[in-house]
Amino acid sequence: MRSDTRLSRMLHVLIHMQHHEGTATSDAIAMMLGTNPVVVRRTMAGLRDQGYVRSEKGHGGGWLLARSLEEITLLDIHKALGTPQLFAIGLAGDNPSCTIEQAVNTSLAEAMDAAEAILLAKFGKVTLAELAEGAAKVANGRLTMEHL
Repeated sequence: MRSDTRLSRMLHVLIHMQHHEGTATSDAIAMMLGTNPVVVRRTMAGLRDQGYVRSEKGHGGGWLLARSLEEITLLDIHKALGTPQLFAIGLAGDNPSCTIEQAVNTSLAEAMDAAEAILLAKFGKVTLAELAEGAAKVANGRLTMEHL
């Protein structure tokens, strides 16, 4: 099963946008992510609908942050992306009348629900500004915008 990397990729893009002067075009973002500009526009439109970015049309147009990184959490972006599934583990459904399968599924579902609640609570406490600070430390204070 292929991993859903949209959350990680959009966090990456939004933090770069904070350090970028002017707009970031869908083409530039797509080049940075190695994807198609249509995919970028579709994904960014979801973020725009939730008020995290805005778009400018015409010459020199592109995407801009609509809020500061201090106001945006990982949970905000996760929700704006449609709350993608957090775990790849699934429950069996081959023999729903089997009491062993039922017990296994109940136990796994309870554990995954508890883990998901913890993870989402953590997402709600981490701002994009904190991620950017961590990136700046790793880069010794030199965040560059060579990709955008």
